[in-house]
Amino acid sequence: MALAPPAHFKADLRTIRFTLWDHLGAERLFALPRYQHLSREECDAVIDQAYRFSSEVSGPLNSAGDRTGCRIEGGRVVTPPGFREAWKQLAEVGLMPFTIPAEHGGFGGPSAIGVILAELQSGANTAFQMYPGLTHGAADLLEHFALDEDRKRFLPPMLDGRFSGTMCLSEPHAGSDVGATRTRARHLEGNVYAITGTKCWISAGDHDLSENIVHLVLARIEGAPAGTKGLSLFIVPKIWVNDDGSLGESNDVTTASIEHKLGIRASATAVLSFGDHDRCRGILVGGRPHEGMRQMFRMMNGARIAVGVQGIAVASTAYLNALAYARERQQGSSVKNFKDPNAPRVAIIEHSDIRRLLLEMKAKVEGSRALAIKLSLHADLARGLAESDPGAAARHEGQVDLLTPVVKAYGSDQAFRVAEMAIQIFGGAGFVEDHPVEQYLRDAKIFSIYEGTNHIQALDLVSRKLGARGGENFSDFLKEVGGFVAEHATRPGLGAEMGALGEAASALQRAAGALMEFFMGGHLDQVTLVASPFLEALAEVAVAHLLLEAAVIAQGKLGVAKTPDDVDFFRGKVLAAKYFVHYVLPQTHARVNAIVAGDRSPLEIDDRGF
Repeated sequence: MALAPPAHFKADLRTIRFTLWDHLGAERLFALPRYQHLSREECDAVIDQAYRFSSEVSGPLNSAGDRTGCRIEGGRVVTPPGFREAWKQLAEVGLMPFTIPAEHGGFGGPSAIGVILAELQSGANTAFQMYPGLTHGAADLLEHFALDEDRKRFLPPMLDGRFSGTMCLSEPHAGSDVGATRTRARHLEGNVYAITGTKCWISAGDHDLSENIVHLVLARIEGAPAGTKGLSLFIVPKIWVNDDGSLGESNDVTTASIEHKLGIRASATAVLSFGDHDRCRGILVGGRPHEGMRQMFRMMNGARIAVGVQGIAVASTAYLNALAYARERQQGSSVKNFKDPNAPRVAIIEHSDIRRLLLEMKAKVEGSRALAIKLSLHADLARGLAESDPGAAARHEGQVDLLTPVVKAYGSDQAFRVAEMAIQIFGGAGFVEDHPVEQYLRDAKIFSIYEGTNHIQALDLVSRKLGARGGENFSDFLKEVGGFVAEHATRPGLGAEMGALGEAASALQRAAGALMEFFMGGHLDQVTLVASPFLEALAEVAVAHLLLEAAVIAQGKLGVAKTPDDVDFFRGKVLAAKYFVHYVLPQTHARVNAIVAGDRSPLEIDDRGF
């Protein structure tokens, strides 16, 4: 008899809380004036609220939304059944404005909690989460850069769900090459401009969830310089918003088409046309021309972290679904009884290779999550210490800069790989639509592509982030790892693993030295060739460090564990760290060796030789 499909959305709230509070010590935030209005108990309540919404409201819509997708009807995109009701309930719950400062209508919550809320919602229904996720990113940008009058006009309805938001960068001839943007802006009066052009690949670009959609559009003002330096950012609502906040006339923004995609099918990916009838108006953000890329990078960096979190979310629920299936599915007998044809059948979790896959999934999910939360804590501390300790704030901000491309690329890459492992554990059942894991794989593929492909993340890391602040950000990262290794070098049960982490960190430093030599020698093509392996190596060192930190804490708690479940939970943290160090971290040395060797075969082969 076939097993019933397991429940779709699964989350490990105990591990999430262990990472947030016990491992990374997020409670220290509440001692800072910026966050002293909150407490651990209040944040836990918000996490519980997000989990309930995700498991009870958006999660049940995931599979059906994937099958139905979006469609254009009467010139407007229609989302799958249930999405409008879910959007309304999300607005009522009030999760969207959690990290927006209170003075602009939010709760002023820390990003470290915000990424957990995003993970829970993305894990339940990635496509649905695109709509509030982009709205939050657009609201954050406006909160940071818009004039007060525009904040008052747009932020309240964006935070209460009446309006939604997007970012519009890509064009048919300007994808990753944003400087080739052709969308034009012609001055009308004050900060209002006429906008004409076409944008493509616009996530949540059109839908029926909100009364209005606020597009943040990159365009070039007439006479502006070529390239990215000449770009400006505009607030372009689908329906014009009057000074008093009421809706005016249609703003000449039309949906030309929506894409039919491999995954995230319930998220409308639109081609938008601005100003077909020369009646599209946009408001210059902050009244500052040619500042578009600087302004948009705030939303882009936030979106890159969000994509890494999307990856962690999908990887987590894929892992937990595979774990549940492995505990239930019986197939074969124990290897200990392989000679006995009458031996009892066992759950596949008893088989060694399934256990290997599950532990790799667990280690990668928990390590990646810790990295995303740690990055967010750095961001919170940078904001919270900006006035009282500018030096410390700068160091925390430096770690945000260094780790953002790593979280995006590693989190998104591992999502696809963990989803593939989940399908492998399900076997043939995972290849069919009766179970959710095939959708996880399809949804996850886009994560390594949008918001800057993962190679672009690697280029950002090696060309900008490594050398930032005179190399101090990377140096601070290595010092933290080195200090941890030195402190725990002789720790019982983890000494060998500490040594392995120290060796991997030294190898990473050697790879960074090789990159510098390539730069100094003018071999920029060699730098770009090995940028992705370098990012992967840095990510592996970072994740190994965090898993071992968690293992040290778990070891301490094992001594006071009161129940068998507690013992299993904490031993799981220790063994996940050991697995990652012994099975995954050795790959770091292989990557470093390849980088240092300087092989140029991909550059030397003729195009006709491929």
